[in-house]
Amino acid sequence: MTTVAIVIALVVAAVVVLLLARRGRGGAQLQGPAAGAPGQLEAPRGRAAKKEEALPAAPRAPAERPERKEGRPAAPSPEALPSAEVLPAESRPQQPAAAPSAPPAARKDMAGLRKGLAATRGGFIARLTSLFQGKKDIDPAILEQMEEVMLASDVGPKTTHAILQRLRESLDRNELRDSDAVWAALRAEAMRILSIGGGAIRTPAKPTVVLVVGVNGVGKTTTIGKLATRYVGAGKTVMLAAGDTFRAAAVQQLDVWGKRVGADVIKGKEGADPGAVAFDATTRAREGGADLLLVDTAGRLHTKVPLMDEIKKVRKTIAKAMDGAPHETLLVLDATTGQNALTQATLFKDALDLTGIILTKLDGTAKGGIVLGICDELKVPVRYIGLGERAEDLREFFAEDFVEALFGKGDEEVAAA
Repeated sequence: MTTVAIVIALVVAAVVVLLLARRGRGGAQLQGPAAGAPGQLEAPRGRAAKKEEALPAAPRAPAERPERKEGRPAAPSPEALPSAEVLPAESRPQQPAAAPSAPPAARKDMAGLRKGLAATRGGFIARLTSLFQGKKDIDPAILEQMEEVMLASDVGPKTTHAILQRLRESLDRNELRDSDAVWAALRAEAMRILSIGGGAIRTPAKPTVVLVVGVNGVGKTTTIGKLATRYVGAGKTVMLAAGDTFRAAAVQQLDVWGKRVGADVIKGKEGADPGAVAFDATTRAREGGADLLLVDTAGRLHTKVPLMDEIKKVRKTIAKAMDGAPHETLLVLDATTGQNALTQATLFKDALDLTGIILTKLDGTAKGGIVLGICDELKVPVRYIGLGERAEDLREFFAEDFVEALFGKGDEEVAAA
């Protein structure tokens, strides 16, 4: 009995010792949470640890980071980024291509302008050029030949006489010794005549009210649509007034332009008083905060006094709706009518305080010299010229560009354009 008890005690003791030995080996291998911060592994020791401490900590590039496998997704590739996160153009690596400079853009516009004036260059300018071909010395008789060409090109007798008188004076002073000098003097005269202001409509008032007038068939309504396209594209709020109440097609045409460019069109019933439409449109444009109001009017013969009196009343009605309005009164002229356009401009200026001319269909006539006659005799600047059917073909008029395109050399650019 005693022997059995002793054996059992020895077995129990051996088991206890075995269990304690195993627990001791596990404790030596693992450092529990009490040995450091919760959940962290103890820092390595020995020579390897000293070697790591001697190296400076350098951040790795994003492409060198291994993917983490604790459930965090890997960084998306640039191709996977949404469009809103794409870097701006200036931040992205690009080929070192310089932005286009102003001179190339100016040459491109000049080529387009020359192309639009090709008919006039091939008529008026070509005939003048032929007078100087093969001539080294300038004979005073050449001025008489120039006079014939200028009159045939609708420059007008008054303007032609003024230009040639100045050239004769220079010739008498021996300042025009060759054809190049005469040509340069002619260009200088054109520049002097055309440099009387002009340029695009400005919008200092809110709204800026523009009254557009002219005879039948010159393209008033189409010109208004092109102007609306230009200013809506520039971020302006534009309203249109269908003041040609006697021609249903004009109202419909303006309505189409309004829908096309996103401009409100104010119109009355067929046959309504155009002054009432203009008054209503001016009031609504002012109350609505529009930037620009373009008022269309019925085409009228400049020789009919009652019709001219009516357009005066429309202008006065607009002034009642808003002090200082209309801010611009633009006359639309068809360049193909030549001297008749000058007659129209003279009578409209007598009836209204014109602030500018819009010369349409200039690409379809060889008599572009009418521009010189209008500016010289009326002292009213050209604001825009029409060189085609598209909205962008209504170009702002710059005297220097026009003279260069008309008198300058460069027919090869016309062929290439």
